Amino acid sequence: MGMNLGGKKGPVSEINVTPLVDVMLVLLVIFMVTTPMLFSGIDLKLPKTQKINNMGLRPELVILSVTSGEQYYLGKSLVTSKDLIASVLKQFKTNKTDVVYLRADYSLKYEKVAKLIASLKKAGVSNIALVTEVEKNK
Repeated sequence: MGMNLGGKKGPVSEINVTPLVDVMLVLLVIFMVTTPMLFSGIDLKLPKTQKINNMGLRPELVILSVTSGEQYYLGKSLVTSKDLIASVLKQFKTNKTDVVYLRADYSLKYEKVAKLIASLKKAGVSNIALVTEVEKNK
């Protein structure tokens, strides 16, 4: 049970790593607790866009537009909120793509856009591109 300082096999040089493991586990717990809090205290002013950019969008793409009155358009067709997800998935199969280009009116609340994105992701749509226009320099 004691330390062997010599003998037939020679000196034993073993490092006790238990304190090192204890310190590393405490540091891991500290970082796991504090990391999610780093972003919650930051006051951000997100960039604003004035208009939606139509450039580069082609009819063969799946383009979902949301007006300020919460009307949904898939391409140029008006779609009800009830049929929205099914219509997007159907258009994915028709156009053989998995990307939806989301155009949301500037005056639409962030909450509405976030809920729409969440419902699309829940339905299995993982590639969502947000379409905006670059703000012009004054």
